[in-house]
Amino acid sequence: QVQLVESGGGLVQPGGSLRLSCAASGFTFTSYHMNWYRQAPGKERELVATITTGGSTNYADSVKGRFTISRDNAKNTVYLQMNSLKPEDTAVYYCNARQRLTAYTYWGQGTQVTVSS
Repeated sequence: QVQLVESGGGLVQPGGSLRLSCAASGFTFTSYHMNWYRQAPGKERELVATITTGGSTNYADSVKGRFTISRDNAKNTVYLQMNSLKPEDTAVYYCNARQRLTAYTYWGQGTQVTVSS
């Protein structure tokens, strides 16, 4: 059974930090590019960060220099370190796995991040 389980969301003040985790199971983690998406109320889901099977990373312009994506293949886990958080980062954050050859995709259930004073 495939599972992507996000954790680490919560309420944080502007300028603060959070670290999201996504634990994967039920598929060959090392064959999947891993992504973090987010969806704010009333907005479309957007791609925030990607880490490929080879470890290359890419970020949305809005989070460059503030967010860092990483993966631990031994733990089948992907992380999103979020620093200097802004109110506009408030959203539900989703973990996504995309098979590097077939593009077959799995989604997590999402974790809420709220940035507010």
